[in-house]
Amino acid sequence: MTPLIAIAAEAADQKSAEVTDWAGRLGWVAGLLLFIAFVYWLMRQGWKWRGSLQSDLPELPTAPEAAGPARLTLSGRYHGSTTAGQWLDRIVAHGLGTRSRVELTLTDAGLAVVRPGANDFFVPAEALREARLDKGIAGKVLAEGGLLIVTWTHGDKLLDSGFRSDRAAEHTAWVEAINSMTTTTEGIAR
Repeated sequence: MTPLIAIAAEAADQKSAEVTDWAGRLGWVAGLLLFIAFVYWLMRQGWKWRGSLQSDLPELPTAPEAAGPARLTLSGRYHGSTTAGQWLDRIVAHGLGTRSRVELTLTDAGLAVVRPGANDFFVPAEALREARLDKGIAGKVLAEGGLLIVTWTHGDKLLDSGFRSDRAAEHTAWVEAINSMTTTTEGIAR
């Protein structure tokens, strides 16, 4: 019995360690918050720098007053624009890098892109090059054929813009309609 009493007495003499060092913990939290703020600032500076590199891109055209009757309409999401063929080279100038809701209207005059909360723009019919179904564009990857990609020229750049309809079954009709418009303009360099 003596060894048990000795162990119990020794256990009673031991004190538990300090559970929380509040000053150290607050210092780590403050340091972590400063690090997160610094990383966010760097990302914002990179976005602004990319926009200044793309400053040679002309202003986006606006829709004409009389664009004609709508051939197709689409409600969905705009996922951004990239340099054509380079799905990770996001274009951020003039708000083209801003994701948003979108209302697309295809007329004989071109493609009207209405984005609540972001810059609207218009792609004239002569600037349209092709449409296709794809799986990704900068920052967004979906199942194969999940994105409607419209290739168009703006200034001297060839751009890909990615859209996703609320009803994905509409994508095929859009590809056919845009491609039929571009095949009628054979004289345009692609």
